[in-house]
Amino acid sequence: MPIPRSILARQDVADLDLDVIAGTWPDDVRGHFVVSTSDQRTRPLHAFFGDGIMARLSLRPGTDGAPAGRFAWRARVIDTPSVRLRAKRPDQFTAGPVGTSSPWGFVNAANTAPLPWGDRLFATWDAGRPVEVDPVTLEFIAEVGHRDDWKPAIDQAVLPLVSTTAHPVVDPERGCLWSLSRDVMTGAVSVIRYDGTGKHVRRWDIENAVLPQAAHTITQTRDWLVLADTAYKIDPAEVFGGERTVANNPDGPVLLIRKDDLVPGRATVACKEFRIAPEVNHFYARYDDSDGVQVVMEHSEGVDIGMYLREDDVDVHGRPIDPALRGMYCHGMTPALTTVLVFDPETGEVRERARARDPERWWQAELSAIDWSFEGQTDPTRHHLVYLGFHPEAVNRRAMRNYEGRIDPSLFPAEETPAVLVTHDREDLKALSEWTFSLDDYPTSPSFVPRGRGGSRYAGTNPGGHDGYLVVAVHNDDRFRVELFDAADVGRGPIAVLAPPNGTTMPFLIHSAWMPEAVPAPDVERLAFADDLDARLDRLDPDLAAAAREVAADLAAR
Repeated sequence: MPIPRSILARQDVADLDLDVIAGTWPDDVRGHFVVSTSDQRTRPLHAFFGDGIMARLSLRPGTDGAPAGRFAWRARVIDTPSVRLRAKRPDQFTAGPVGTSSPWGFVNAANTAPLPWGDRLFATWDAGRPVEVDPVTLEFIAEVGHRDDWKPAIDQAVLPLVSTTAHPVVDPERGCLWSLSRDVMTGAVSVIRYDGTGKHVRRWDIENAVLPQAAHTITQTRDWLVLADTAYKIDPAEVFGGERTVANNPDGPVLLIRKDDLVPGRATVACKEFRIAPEVNHFYARYDDSDGVQVVMEHSEGVDIGMYLREDDVDVHGRPIDPALRGMYCHGMTPALTTVLVFDPETGEVRERARARDPERWWQAELSAIDWSFEGQTDPTRHHLVYLGFHPEAVNRRAMRNYEGRIDPSLFPAEETPAVLVTHDREDLKALSEWTFSLDDYPTSPSFVPRGRGGSRYAGTNPGGHDGYLVVAVHNDDRFRVELFDAADVGRGPIAVLAPPNGTTMPFLIHSAWMPEAVPAPDVERLAFADDLDARLDRLDPDLAAAAREVAADLAAR
């Protein structure tokens, strides 16, 4: 049973103080490791759709309330309006295959990725507006932008369904956050800009372009925003109780939007459209676009995140799925593929500059680490990836049936394979160093921590991704661990390991990030939940409308 059975445990959220159990913790590791995840106690059918949890690990001992020599792990369920409404009326919430609904509307889980922005911290999800949380208390502060600014995919009385991206980007030169809004019925997409203050965001509809499946990621260069159709497809039959029979599209469009075209007073914007294959979920552009728009594409061929494991499923070998894994997403059915693609907005051509495909490396869950500093994004040197390995017990035959002809089961390894952390050269994707985990380990999203202090708050003295550390949280049924690697040589193995007492485990962690400090959120003008409440409340029964007003009053009184 290599996949830890504790990974989907419905356990309480707890603060922990971690000890160094191996190696020596370097004195120059600084800042905080932050991670988002789904509360398994409130998840519906799919493990990814529980209420959002934000956790913060101080990378300096004896801080954030930890005793001397120990490291503070602090975690909270983000008390969003939907979480507060559920606490008042849990009987009104209904779990489904793509989330949780209620008479007020659709739950904004805010559970997928932390997004630091200066001294501020946001939590994101694909079906809700970004949520700002206090970096110290981890409490809910506000959702970003008035509901109507986002052009909701489904307008509801209180909680609209906003189809967006779990990976917005912060523009280091324009001082704004770029996101998007997508119509789930037509695929029409809009660009969203948030300038960091105020109750509103700006929106531009993209002319004559659609993203037919999803838009999990947005990336940027100095002059361009890069959007791509990403491999998550909703099956309407499944939503209404039927069997999931769809497969993700094998290819899809990539849209380039010139930032200078996104100006006030303009309602629509043109794009440059390309087409690539195979499908992708995560991608990262070099900020410097003087030699073309260069993007690392982490392809997701043979991966269906929308397919979750059921208790009546059987795995690759015909064995019943362990009920402990019910709700986990179906794991990869192909070897991993990563490319560097170069897009030419003038000619419309796309060229593959580098490729990494090793048949022994099975499926990265798009768990990667880069140097997110301005300097590091402008001139990246390394791309660090966790390849989760081949796990036959987490591949169900329903998925294999849906992807028949697109996957080759003869390539499946005879035995389960372990996860591997690999450092790739950013230019040619050559594997420079690697570390293989134990078979019963399940590593999660790594984060890069720079060494020293450079020209900006996120930069080290030698930016790019090679000079610093990687922090990797690792699930194991014996106990949860946090491992620290030298980013210049991950093959050395962990140089230090943090852990709670034996037997302490952690539910599934999704994406992580690094922030240099954790200080209280600044006092700026933001949207209040009350600003979203209007005549649409009249659609509700009086007691439900009253509950929404009570939540708004409670949040205003904090």
